[in-house]
Amino acid sequence: MAPPFRMDQIGSLLRPKELLQARVSLSSPSQMYEVANDEKIKQAEKKAIEDVIQKQIDLNIRPVCSGEYCRHIFYGGFFETLDGMTPIPDLPIPDAFRTDFPTTTGLARMGAKTRAAVVCTGSIRWKKSAYLEEWNILRGGVPEWQWKELKITMPAPNYQHIQLKPGTAFTKDSGYSTDEQYFQDLGQAYAQEIKALYYAGCRNIQVDDPHLTYFCSSQFLGGCKKDGVDTDALLDLYLESHNIFLRQKPADLHMGMHLCRGNMSGSTHWVSGSYDQIAEKLFTKTDYNTYYLEFDEVGRTGGFEPLRFLPRGKNVVLGLVSTKKAELEDPKVLKGQIYQAAEQVTKGQRVSADEALDFLAISPQCGFSSSSLAGGKDMTMERMWEKLALVRDTAKEVWESF
Repeated sequence: MAPPFRMDQIGSLLRPKELLQARVSLSSPSQMYEVANDEKIKQAEKKAIEDVIQKQIDLNIRPVCSGEYCRHIFYGGFFETLDGMTPIPDLPIPDAFRTDFPTTTGLARMGAKTRAAVVCTGSIRWKKSAYLEEWNILRGGVPEWQWKELKITMPAPNYQHIQLKPGTAFTKDSGYSTDEQYFQDLGQAYAQEIKALYYAGCRNIQVDDPHLTYFCSSQFLGGCKKDGVDTDALLDLYLESHNIFLRQKPADLHMGMHLCRGNMSGSTHWVSGSYDQIAEKLFTKTDYNTYYLEFDEVGRTGGFEPLRFLPRGKNVVLGLVSTKKAELEDPKVLKGQIYQAAEQVTKGQRVSADEALDFLAISPQCGFSSSSLAGGKDMTMERMWEKLALVRDTAKEVWESF
């Protein structure tokens, strides 16, 4: 199975100033789980999405995404819509979080004293779709035959659990006594959300799980050791949390997982480290079709060697174009990197170079605006579109049938 597109994107785009102005009352990090019910804000979001859809179509950018313009931050909109999940805007740093957790230690260095999270306080139940409204705006911007060219994103099931202090992701009153029970019900909620999107015509979903790269970080692993946490077992728990809903997905629904190391305001990243430490488990113990992996900076991401673990029938989208740096990449360098990546797939699968290329595609390494107010240093709207066009043109040159 080849990836749906030889070029791809991670989903979030820089917000237009008109949208930021409309959503200014929701721009505080403490309000990141607040749902915008103001009709003026909703109209501004709808207009911004319609405009960005047309821009992508005009430039032949695929897949077409909403830019996550309905969300303050990429993981917003899901957990807080579930029964049994309670947003808490001001959990104390560091006491409420894992020891030496890279995100909270980084925020603390910036002066943050609290961080928002969602804690389970009752039985987890899906009651309404979190992203159906966003999907309906997205699909409304193209004719039905083009719905297959659209993609929507959602956060990973472990997003809340991994950051919170061990044993605090669910309360004693929630009815859960084990992590497995918590993730089983959460997985069923994901399955229902995915089915709601599927029945509305969605055929391409990306799940964002940047925290899995923390298992490549000595800081995170060291903090878990201080907390008495078995990181091998924790990684297995999280991979299985994805499979709970992946096993239930329709056969013709493409699902991919995006991993990165952070792209917050000013090009901030939280961790470094090669995928080597997680690649074999990631590729073989999750039921995704495609993995979106960042490879834009060897010192932070490591090289392509982990791709030797990619099994046949699965794909990797190579995140080679930086959303952290405004400088445009050299197309010749990008093409060389694609062929280097293919060499590792060739070694692992013992296939020809052409066959190895069939399992690959290219994209930016992350979204351009993980939150409404965050973006790469010196990144502009104009440069964002130039970078996406560069991805498009490079893909066309490497994969002639694109």
